[in-house]
Amino acid sequence: MILTDLPAGFHDDPFPHYAVLREAGAVRQSDGSVLLGRHADLTAIYKDTETFRSDKTEVFRPKYGESPLYEHHTTSLVFNDPPLHTRVRRVLTGALTPRALERLRPSLAALVDRLMDDLGPTPDLIEQFAAAIPVEVIGDLLAVPRAERGPLRDWSLAILGALEPALAPEARARGNAAVTDFLAYLRDLVTRRRVAPGDPETDVLTRLLQDGDLSEAELLHNCIFILNAGHETTTNLIGNALWLLDRSPVHRRGDVAQIVEETLRLESPNQFGNRQTTRAVTLHGLDIPAGTDLHLCIGAANRDLEVFATPDEMRLDRGAPRHLAFAAGPHVCIGLTLARMEGQVALDAFLRRFPDYRITGGQRGNRVRFRGFERLDATLA
Repeated sequence: MILTDLPAGFHDDPFPHYAVLREAGAVRQSDGSVLLGRHADLTAIYKDTETFRSDKTEVFRPKYGESPLYEHHTTSLVFNDPPLHTRVRRVLTGALTPRALERLRPSLAALVDRLMDDLGPTPDLIEQFAAAIPVEVIGDLLAVPRAERGPLRDWSLAILGALEPALAPEARARGNAAVTDFLAYLRDLVTRRRVAPGDPETDVLTRLLQDGDLSEAELLHNCIFILNAGHETTTNLIGNALWLLDRSPVHRRGDVAQIVEETLRLESPNQFGNRQTTRAVTLHGLDIPAGTDLHLCIGAANRDLEVFATPDEMRLDRGAPRHLAFAAGPHVCIGLTLARMEGQVALDAFLRRFPDYRITGGQRGNRVRFRGFERLDATLA
């Protein structure tokens, strides 16, 4: 399995290839990078931040050059190590408190109800439902005026699309334009928020401004990160769950929290993480020099038979989640509580109103890193 030259049918069903990867333990690619897919390996790597770093300053320079994409991805939380990661994470964690997120629940439930009211008998469940939820939720968190939220999803898709292993020139251009436009919008929004602050208990942007521990670039790029991290992954979580429950309707009346966890495991919205070695290591007999890029296959680890019995089946009796959909260690996803809440509220309401829905067609998103649907056609009646 070579990430820049994938076999036919990979996007529809990558899991046989992931099984081969798990069996091998570690696979070196033609560019010198290494693929890993065992649960134990990924867990250990996520926790060992001294040997395996997240900083992408060196990795992204040849990919993006000196560009808006390079500035964004090397400033945002996810691709940095301490001390920057620690400082930025502290600020964002202080803004995304459980109490602040719980206050979103009533408005989230009302949003889900409004979206379902407008679905019609044969909707596209991505465009009309799954994708609309996280954009509105993150818009509410940052107090983005509703009339100004139109470009947010397209900006996010373009920026995240530029993270794919094989980056076409047009995708790079779209990503750079999206970062530029998003930054311009946020600068204006920040100026307005400084003049008229919101309630820091509910307005994350106001809270970040009042904290004062972020530079302007760190503030702006991590606002973009908040949208990107919470947008496509949550869209994929909801869409993938509805697709899985169409294939396994017996589980539709199961515990919705467990449905969410099994969806995260079986169809992880984020299929790959990345690290770089800071020293020479040996994994599964493969000597890996310092400075080697590692591709951590979350989708493979989450179906590891060493951890999950009958790993290819949806089971709602697995107990406490052990999947790595949110990574692990110091870089565990900062928005995991919000993502779970969005998934649970959306699926609970949808299954109550449309218990007999059917998926009639769809189109997978042709991405390696993110797994979900661009379109998911359904019949509700």
